[in-house]
Amino acid sequence: MRYRASALGSDGVRITMESALTARDRVGVQDFVLLENFTSEAAFIENLRRRFRENLIYTYIGPVLVSVNPYRDLQIYSRQHMERYRGVSFYEVPPHLFAVADTVYRALRTERRDQAVMISGESGAGKTEATKRLLQFYAETCPAPERGGAVRDRLLQSNPVLEAFGNAKTLRNDNSSRFGKYMDVQFDFKGAPVGGHILSYLLEKSRVVHQNHGERNFHVFYQLLEGGEEEMLRRLGLERNPQSYLYLVKGQCAKVSSINDKSDWKVVRKALTVIDFTEDEIEDLLSIVASVLHLGNIHFAADEESNAQVTTENQLKYLTRLLGVEGSTLREALTHRKIIAKGEELLSPLNLEQAAYVRDALAKAVYSRTFTWLVRKINRSLASKDAESPSWRSTTVLGLLDIYGFEVFQHNSFEQFCINYCNEKLQQLFIELTLKSEQEEYEAEGIAWEPVQYFNNKIICDLVEEKFKGIISILDEECLRPGEATDLTFLEKLEDTIKHHPHFLTHKLADQRTRKSLGRGEFRLLHYAGEVTYSVTGFLDKNNDLLFRNLKEVATQFKMSLLQLVEILKSKEPAYVRCIKPNDAKQPGRFDEVLIRHQVKYLGLMENLRVRRAGFAYRRKYEAFLQRYKSLCPETWPTWKGRPQDGVAVLVRHLGYKPEEYKMGRTKIFIRFPKTLFATEDALEVRRQSLATKIQAAWRGFHWRQKFLRVKRSAICIQSWWRGTLGRRKAAKRKWAAQTIRRLIRGFILRHAPRCPENAFFLDHVRTSFLLNLRRHLPRNILDTSWPTPPPALHEASELLRELCMKNMVWKYCRSISPEWKQQLQQKAVASEIFKGKKDNYPQSVPRLFISTRLGADEISPKVLQALGSEPIQYAVPVVKYDRKGYKARSRQLLLTPNAVVIVEDAKVKQRIDYTNLTGISVSSLSDSLFVLHVQREDNKQKGDVVLQSDHVIETLTKTALSADRVNNININQGSITFAGGPGRDGIIDFTPGSELLITKAKNGHLAVVAPRLNSR
Repeated sequence: MRYRASALGSDGVRITMESALTARDRVGVQDFVLLENFTSEAAFIENLRRRFRENLIYTYIGPVLVSVNPYRDLQIYSRQHMERYRGVSFYEVPPHLFAVADTVYRALRTERRDQAVMISGESGAGKTEATKRLLQFYAETCPAPERGGAVRDRLLQSNPVLEAFGNAKTLRNDNSSRFGKYMDVQFDFKGAPVGGHILSYLLEKSRVVHQNHGERNFHVFYQLLEGGEEEMLRRLGLERNPQSYLYLVKGQCAKVSSINDKSDWKVVRKALTVIDFTEDEIEDLLSIVASVLHLGNIHFAADEESNAQVTTENQLKYLTRLLGVEGSTLREALTHRKIIAKGEELLSPLNLEQAAYVRDALAKAVYSRTFTWLVRKINRSLASKDAESPSWRSTTVLGLLDIYGFEVFQHNSFEQFCINYCNEKLQQLFIELTLKSEQEEYEAEGIAWEPVQYFNNKIICDLVEEKFKGIISILDEECLRPGEATDLTFLEKLEDTIKHHPHFLTHKLADQRTRKSLGRGEFRLLHYAGEVTYSVTGFLDKNNDLLFRNLKEVATQFKMSLLQLVEILKSKEPAYVRCIKPNDAKQPGRFDEVLIRHQVKYLGLMENLRVRRAGFAYRRKYEAFLQRYKSLCPETWPTWKGRPQDGVAVLVRHLGYKPEEYKMGRTKIFIRFPKTLFATEDALEVRRQSLATKIQAAWRGFHWRQKFLRVKRSAICIQSWWRGTLGRRKAAKRKWAAQTIRRLIRGFILRHAPRCPENAFFLDHVRTSFLLNLRRHLPRNILDTSWPTPPPALHEASELLRELCMKNMVWKYCRSISPEWKQQLQQKAVASEIFKGKKDNYPQSVPRLFISTRLGADEISPKVLQALGSEPIQYAVPVVKYDRKGYKARSRQLLLTPNAVVIVEDAKVKQRIDYTNLTGISVSSLSDSLFVLHVQREDNKQKGDVVLQSDHVIETLTKTALSADRVNNININQGSITFAGGPGRDGIIDFTPGSELLITKAKNGHLAVVAPRLNSR
């Protein structure tokens, strides 16, 4: 056996069962049997704490698995984890629920003996989750049955249905099982699940009518109200608000943030279909659930004779329809009691208190019987359909027991009494089967069995269940006897009957000191897990469950069911999972030592450890022990040729084991003390360091030698192949070149002949060469006129390609022009049309871009803007205005609007010339910047033409011509310009070329402008 299987620890180190012993100071031991101080409860809890801190929630006590609820997802239940634990020996891998599941399953198949996994712990410890994980493991890893996976699906889907009807939110757990469950899963001879059966125990019926503060009723009520369709709720007479129902508000906790009732309802509804519920059956089931809610809303009032009368007629109508009973019959059952005297039936009216009791008793009975019917229905669905086939006789059964753990509350009643009695029986069975398995192993190995001293709790079981003298018998007798029987008379009878029992105590029987902690209506039992004080209040009512009709003793029924369960478990090979809750707040990472010590005690873990350690702490097959530790002895390393048993004997002699430290069995070595094993493990760790160095050196030498030889062989092979490939490529290339040259020469000779096979290759080559050359030398832009010379045969195609290329470049260029640039080009085109070849300073304006305005918004007076009103300014430029009389130069601003040219002096509009009155614009052909705006004169009062000078004359005149639509009205004059100087007189501007620009008033009264000539036209 090799310790090859491994798992990941919390720090990522791969560990196995024995190899983790070297890290025991940090993570503790994986089996409590290996604790040195195994009798110390403090050492036990400290080992739990270390492992819990490292997220190692599972620990063994021999074959028993101890599980601590982490209250978070540790990602340790994936398919990969299932495969890691599948088919591996129990102690080869770290403790895990899947290790228990796989061991049980393999024993089921190989030994053909029925198995059982018993899961126990208090509410919130993770029992239900452990059961789900076990079923998940079997569903995923077991082979599928021949007729498909229907049974497997039903086994899995039965869980959400049972949780909906049997689980509830409590102070300790949001999904607490309020009933005990035992499930049998049947496997065929191939190991595939083929059927199943469920037994339920002691449903907490009282929860239907009463919940403590912070707790809820069973999940199904809230799921139905939250997730049910509107039409369904209407048929059932329900509304979505849980606060409307008396049975759902007593805990004042209808809504819980961690529970999604609507989503859970969808799961339950789907599961009901999977487990063969018809639509009619589902409708009937939900009708009964709804009837319980309506029962809770039944109210009573007293008549003149103080007799109870139903006051909620609407609820009564819903109940008669949902339960299918007569309204008068139901009314009578709720308000009257039937008495049979001398063979005659008499009806006795009930008072308000009695009627309320009957209502609640009826609700509990209806729900309890519905739950029983539901379990039977699920069992019919899970029953194997091949019971008549021959293979049915070879089926084996695996049982899963999810049972409530020992309960000790501040107030303990009838339910806790039954639960703790159940745990007493299971503890008795547990110790009995553990001792039996230990004794059988010792006898099989030929080692003398040493009697183990342990607490035998049979005395407590007898105190509860003994005929005539037991507590249950006395309770039944008190319920049946005539006369007025009460809880206190029951307590008195207990005191009279079992007052001398050492494990029973009451206020009356206690000494003066103990009486202070016992009430007069309480009794105390000394269980195996410690003392528990029970209040007798309600014992008779809860045991009777009368409904004022058929008497049913609940405790006796539970006792019989429990005895039947014990017999079932005795017939199977047991495995155990003990679940522990680390804190009451359901917080991850929090370890409440007081709470855990309490659970360790009532789960009997210390007692179990003591029984397991009564003999030898460690045992292993000879093969496994020798394989692991053979390196510690020169005679057994590296291989042992003889029997494994002889090799182990040589090994332990070399290690110096003392005779009292070990025993040699037939197939196993037994080591008594953990310190002996730890010393061996520490020696192995030291030995591994030296072995690792030697192995690494030898391996490196071998590895690199082999690698060198492989590389050498590969290099020779590659060189040989590459030389051959190069030679073949070179020969093929020469052959192709020779053929190509021949074809080109032959084609060249016949190049002028019509196309034929001899010259086709040459002609195609010439055309291809031209096209490739053309691709490399295409024109770069629309101004580039270069184009490669085509061969004669491609002349026409070349012209077409050239035309297409030009069109494409023009199209691309046009597509790339922005709106602003387009406007710039349009203005430049107009300027070229007007001034090109006509005015000397035009060429200097070509490379300069026209801008949208020469004046910023802050340079134009707000009063001017206000005077313009809504007219936008399209262009503004500073100009110099020359008076019409004296030709005095004055600074002005020229503004262009959509309708007029506006001349502005500071904050005043001096002149406005509408475009309709603008008859023309005159400018000289020289390089000066003067121009004249000719204005239409309608009468003698109209001002004359305007003489202006602009540093950007080309830009100004172009924009003015475009705005006024006077492109064709710009006159470029040579010599002089005549303009209207005022009413009845004209002015003249004389232009002469010169060396520099000069503007003056001549002696003849004209405006003389001397301007340099920049271009010769």
